[in-house]
Amino acid sequence: MEEQKENNKTKTAGEKNFAELLNDEIIKIPQQGDIISGEVLSASKAEVRLDINGIMTGVVRGQELYHEAEEYANLKPGDKIEATVIEEDNENGELELSFRHAGQQKAWGNLIDSFKNKTDIKVKVDDANKGGLVISYAQIVGFLPVSQLAPENYPRISGGDRGKILEKLKSFIGKDMKVRVINIEEQEGKVVVSERKAWQEKQKDVISKYKVGGLVEGRIAAMTSFGVFVSFDKNLEGLIHISELAWQRIDNPADLFKVGDQIKAEIISIDGSKIFLSAKRLIKDPWKNVAKKYKEGQTVDGEILKVNPFGLFVKLDADIHGLSHISQLNLAPGQKIHDVFKQGGKQKFIIASIDAENHRLGLVIPDGKTKKHENTETRKHENTENTKTRKHKNTENTKTQKHENTKTQKQEGKKEEKEEEKDKDKDKKIKKKDGKEKKEDKKNKNSDKDKKEVSEKSAVKKSEKTETDNK
Repeated sequence: MEEQKENNKTKTAGEKNFAELLNDEIIKIPQQGDIISGEVLSASKAEVRLDINGIMTGVVRGQELYHEAEEYANLKPGDKIEATVIEEDNENGELELSFRHAGQQKAWGNLIDSFKNKTDIKVKVDDANKGGLVISYAQIVGFLPVSQLAPENYPRISGGDRGKILEKLKSFIGKDMKVRVINIEEQEGKVVVSERKAWQEKQKDVISKYKVGGLVEGRIAAMTSFGVFVSFDKNLEGLIHISELAWQRIDNPADLFKVGDQIKAEIISIDGSKIFLSAKRLIKDPWKNVAKKYKEGQTVDGEILKVNPFGLFVKLDADIHGLSHISQLNLAPGQKIHDVFKQGGKQKFIIASIDAENHRLGLVIPDGKTKKHENTETRKHENTENTKTRKHKNTENTKTQKHENTKTQKQEGKKEEKEEEKDKDKDKKIKKKDGKEKKEDKKNKNSDKDKKEVSEKSAVKKSEKTETDNK
């Protein structure tokens, strides 16, 4: 009896477990859009078949295979993998699945994780433009700006030639890079990554052993208009700004250095992975003894290094340079600084002020002492050229005037001839008219004479008739 009760209990429990299992399986039937996990039954380049919890089969085929992601590229039977349901019942009664949708969703998750937790990911460079590199993570496209490249990959091109910069960037196409996501907007499909951020993390321990005031020795890796980049230690790099290369004024770093030169420098600042160096601080400051060489009010010879709208940069010697402000140049009203002074010209100056601490020295040109130097020759040349030009113009004007006069005379002569011809025509017409009038007068006179004769004859006849009647 007790054994039967136990069997009934076991049967009841089994029925309950089966019912619960059946209910669970019914609840877990995959729906379109679900991401499900399955075990690989077979895998080929054409399709991959998955077992879904032992109750149904799913198939991944065509473009949904998504070979771009490593985890989907080399599948073999027994591997566990995730896929997205795109059709609940295909023509074979199987689940139609996609690795692509699941892969993209997972990829976005990895990108968001990299952004939130500041972790590194590996991306592939697909293309390049003037602004940076076009990268892809799985099938998600992103962008890596030029400014976010690691120091060893940054395109430092002398003169900033955009064509050469683009050429350098295109050399990365097809390569993999370790980066960190610095901006992400999934809804807009926007991803921005940084190689420099990932590099900083890797170099953190190396950089930590350097302190401000320490010395480094390295090789000049690149040059720009604003300074030189020095490579040292394990892929570390520092910038020596143009103002920290030497104590004197420098227009172009290339005047002192070239790529490949060895150089020693002092660390003056560290900002994250950015290290700023100074070469001039390892050289004795010549301004400390400037008071021994120069005095205020002293007249000195100077060489004009540069002419600016605000004044002249002047070299007194190899180390000491000064500034003569435009208000101290004794320019006459209307004179322009670039017309009076030229780079490389020599000039007498008076030292107006000396500020050794701030490395400043003010210069003044004495009243009426503005030296014309190269400008004198220029003016002579200009005057000669102007004289020649005026002579040439006068000659041309004379020729032109003569030509015009001759032309005018010819025109006037022709005009007079025409007038004479007109006068002759008028005379002819007048003569013809006079002839006609004379003929008319003659006719009229003859007519009058005839009339008179007729009248006289008529009167005679009348008189004779009267006399006859009287008789």
